[in-house]
Amino acid sequence: MSGIDVDLTLIFAGIGAFAVFMYVLLDGFDLGVGILFPWAPGGDADRDLMMNSVAPIWDGNETWLILGGAALFAGFPLAYAVLLPALYLPLLLMLIALIFRGVAFEFRFKADTSRRLWDWSFHLGSLFATFAQGVILGGFIQGFEVQGRDYAGGLFDWLTPFSIMTGVALVAGYALLGAAWLVMKTDGALQDWSYRVAGLALLAVLVFIAVVSLWTPLHSDAIRDRWFSLPNLYYLSPVPLLTAAVAAALFGALRRRRETAPFVLAMGLFLLSYLGLAISLWPYLVPPAFTLWDAASPPESQVFLLVGLAFLIPTTLLYTAFTYWVFRGKVRPGAGYQH
Repeated sequence: MSGIDVDLTLIFAGIGAFAVFMYVLLDGFDLGVGILFPWAPGGDADRDLMMNSVAPIWDGNETWLILGGAALFAGFPLAYAVLLPALYLPLLLMLIALIFRGVAFEFRFKADTSRRLWDWSFHLGSLFATFAQGVILGGFIQGFEVQGRDYAGGLFDWLTPFSIMTGVALVAGYALLGAAWLVMKTDGALQDWSYRVAGLALLAVLVFIAVVSLWTPLHSDAIRDRWFSLPNLYYLSPVPLLTAAVAAALFGALRRRRETAPFVLAMGLFLLSYLGLAISLWPYLVPPAFTLWDAASPPESQVFLLVGLAFLIPTTLLYTAFTYWVFRGKVRPGAGYQH
């Protein structure tokens, strides 16, 4: 393995990981708004505000999902060839749910008699898309049966108690992000309700973080040794300690009714969880069969793709920042996306 191979593969892995994390953060909170949608305290008036808070940005947020998928396909074709057949059904469920949810944005504002139908399309699309993403995460942590360079497992190998638990855990996580977003974007009774929901969601998220942290090492001796052997225990202990500190700060921010801090701290909680997952699985992209370097495309292809990504990533970041700047501030009744 040459030096340039290592460098390009790490760069591509960094780009893919960044794109996936941006998607989880940005689409996570607008999926969370959809998960909470039916329980809006003020009925249709509050549901209008909730949808208006994310309507101008939701489709831009999903750009990161496409970017992460493209980076995986182009930079790590072997991983793509194994993961797609292994996770075909939850991926299909996720895409169908995202389509239903996207259509609901366009039709609900124009609907009269069918508005309730689009309300449920928005909610169920958000709920099932999130659950499918959590199940995919659980399947990824469990690993895949591989023979040669092909997936050798069954169509339902991903469906286990562990993957169902991670699916429910992600629903709780996105609900936390959605509630924290509504705290920042609304006021009055809807904001009061969002503070309460965020506190309950945070409790659920902390329980699931503890369960995943204890359950994941049972799947792999390598993961258990990485976290609990010496001297790794000393080096990696800042991750759980920081997670506990951020969770405590988030509880404090909700209790003191801060408006922006809960959303920032909730994103910090996701960042630390994402970092913990990366530490557990490093350097595997198809655990336990293929590392990043096993699955990487040839250096010539990576150079060609990096030239395109060098323009695409900054453009996407600028577009995202500009959109959030234009639609900053609170959402108000009667002032929204109702085109």
